[in-house]
Amino acid sequence: MSRRDLLRLGGVGLAGAASLGIAGCGGGGGGAGGRSRFRLAEVQPDDYPTTLGDKKFADLVRERTDGRIDIRVFANGQLGEEAAVIEQVQIGAIEMTRVSSAPMTEFASGMGVFNLPFIFDSGEHMWKFLNGADGQRLLDGLEPSGFKGLAYYDAGARSFYTTKKEVQSVEDLRGLKFRVQQADVSVAFIKALGASPTPMDYGEVYSSLQSGLIDGAENNPPSYHSSSHYEVAKNYTLDEHTRVPEVLIMSQDRWNGLSDEDKEIIQGAAKESVAFQREKWDQRVTEDMEKLRAAGVNIIEIDDPAPWREATRSVIERYRKEYGEVLDQIAAAR
Repeated sequence: MSRRDLLRLGGVGLAGAASLGIAGCGGGGGGAGGRSRFRLAEVQPDDYPTTLGDKKFADLVRERTDGRIDIRVFANGQLGEEAAVIEQVQIGAIEMTRVSSAPMTEFASGMGVFNLPFIFDSGEHMWKFLNGADGQRLLDGLEPSGFKGLAYYDAGARSFYTTKKEVQSVEDLRGLKFRVQQADVSVAFIKALGASPTPMDYGEVYSSLQSGLIDGAENNPPSYHSSSHYEVAKNYTLDEHTRVPEVLIMSQDRWNGLSDEDKEIIQGAAKESVAFQREKWDQRVTEDMEKLRAAGVNIIEIDDPAPWREATRSVIERYRKEYGEVLDQIAAAR
C-alpha cells in the first residue's frame, strides 16, 4: 500500500471524527443556505500574529454568512505538526491551515524563491510583489496539488543571532557554525557567507546554542524571543536576509464543494484579514524588540546591505535557472 493510500485511510478516520461537528453540508462543502463547520489548523499559540489573522478571517466569514459557515481555529498544534497537517489538508481530512510558504515548495516549486537571500529590498517591496498578479500566480500554483491558496500572511524578516561573536559585517561570519533548515538553499546561503551550515531540528537549537555545538542561528524577532534563544545567544544582527511569507490554504476538494457565493465570501474574507494580520505582526515585532533590548540583547543594525548581497550573489545565480522568471518579476516590483 502506498504512503498516500495510508494517509488517505488515516484521513478518513480523522474526517469521520470531524464530521460530528459538520452539519448539513455534503463532505464539508456548503451550498448557500447549508451549514458548514470547518477547522483551521495553526501551530502557533493563540496570541501569535498568524493565529490572530486566522481568527479575523474566521470572524469575517461567520459574520458574512450569518453563522452559516463556522470556521474554528485550533491553535498550538492541536491538530498536529505542520508537515502532518499539510498532508491532511491535501486529502481533505482537515479543511484549512496556515503554514509557512517554505514547505509548500514541494507542491508549487515557484514558492522556493522565497528561501533565496536578499531578493526583497524591504517589506514594502515584498508586499508589492505578493499583492500583484505574479504573487497570485504562485498561490494559484498550489491548486494542481490539492490546495487552494487563499492569502499570504506576514512573517517578517529573518536575521542572524550569535552566542559570543558580534556579527557586524560579512567577514565576521566566517568560520562560525549556524543552524540551518534542512534545505539545499539554506546550506548554500550559509556557505556563501563563509560560515559552516549545521542542519538540525528547531527543537534542538536552544541546547545546541547553550552547549556550543553551534555559534548561532537565524529567525524573525517574534520567534527569536518566543523561543527564548536570546537567553543563550544575545547578539542579534538585523541583516534581514530572507522574507518568507506565510500562506493561508484550504483543501481544494473542500473548496470545490462550495457554492460560488461561499467561495467569494471565503476568498474575500481571507484577503481582507491580511491587513489586520500585518498590523498585528508589526505590533508584535515592536513589542518583542523592546523586550529583547530590556533583556540585554545586543542589537546590531546593518546600514549597508550591499556587501551581504554581493557575498550571496552566487546563490542567486545558482538557482536562476529554476527561479529566473519569478526573480525577474520580483525585481520588476521594486
